[in-house]
Amino acid sequence: MNEREKKLLTLIRKNPYVSQQELADMLQMSRPSIANLISGLVKQGYIRGKAYILNDSKPVVCIGGANVDRKFFVKDKLQMGTSNPIRVNQTVGGVARNIAENFGRLGMDTTLLTAAGRDAEWELIEEASSPFMTLDDVIHFSDQNSGSYTAILDKHGELAVGFADMDIFDRMDPEWLQNCAPIINQAKCIVADLNCSKDTLHLLAQLTNAQDIPLVLVTVSAPKMQNMPDYLEGLTWVITNVAESEAYFNCGLTKEEAVQKWLNAGVENVVVTEGSDGAAVGNHAVGVHLVPALKIDEVADVTGAGDAFSAAVTYTWMEGEDILSAVKAGIVNASRTLQSSYTVRQDLSAKKLREDMEEMI
Repeated sequence: MNEREKKLLTLIRKNPYVSQQELADMLQMSRPSIANLISGLVKQGYIRGKAYILNDSKPVVCIGGANVDRKFFVKDKLQMGTSNPIRVNQTVGGVARNIAENFGRLGMDTTLLTAAGRDAEWELIEEASSPFMTLDDVIHFSDQNSGSYTAILDKHGELAVGFADMDIFDRMDPEWLQNCAPIINQAKCIVADLNCSKDTLHLLAQLTNAQDIPLVLVTVSAPKMQNMPDYLEGLTWVITNVAESEAYFNCGLTKEEAVQKWLNAGVENVVVTEGSDGAAVGNHAVGVHLVPALKIDEVADVTGAGDAFSAAVTYTWMEGEDILSAVKAGIVNASRTLQSSYTVRQDLSAKKLREDMEEMI
């Protein structure tokens, strides 16, 4: 390598996501000259073609859980303390991963940041996920299993009980997040679930605030509300439900009251769902509004509906629609997902979502 090539490689090593124009500015060279030097380094084997980003695309970055979902469908009435006839279905899931797949099917450039083992479960996750999202920056650990979620569903498809083995996500600590800063700084929007620790989410809020990057926090369960960061001022969206809001604020709430409490805490936009009773959405500009649920004759599987809702809300809002339209899109996507046996419905696309909204709203 000559001196210019050595300097260029050093800069790329420090920030693999640096653009060609940024490199040109730092080295006081033209962008075409930088492109030629990079091409030479690729041919010499010093750089693999996918080791750096050359364009100005800004992906949506999803941060949080990715796991294997095992669903046990009880054929008759669920009876405790005895054997129940069931059928078993195994798919991949995780709130952040499911949202990322929804985004990918909607045509968005999407990156997933998560932690995983080096096991058969990760191979399943990778095979199902890679067509819809970038997985290059997933962190792997040989001493832990990939996450798994086991759901017991009654004969109506409703969740009876769930079991989550998610210890590996504790490895997504602030140090890990700091190492992901170059990816975060390139993001169009960040969507994170509460499988991340409180300290990690607190740091994420600081990083996105400093870079003026929209941050959407999607809650996971009432027990996980302890991971909500103390610093809520400036959060772009919180997508949650009534029970989780009650757990966080430690009091009984209607969905309208819950939205107002989140807004008073500093969140810019809030949507609080309540199953078949619909959702409440609001911000300080438009106030709080109720959006009714859609009537569904038959539920195939409830798993993934909340993630479909969160993805469609975020996608529609990023497309420039108002928050009421965004929540309506979320309800439509969740309703279609409830009627599907898949965690992420297989027919989803931007065109199909528009058609569904025209048909159902």
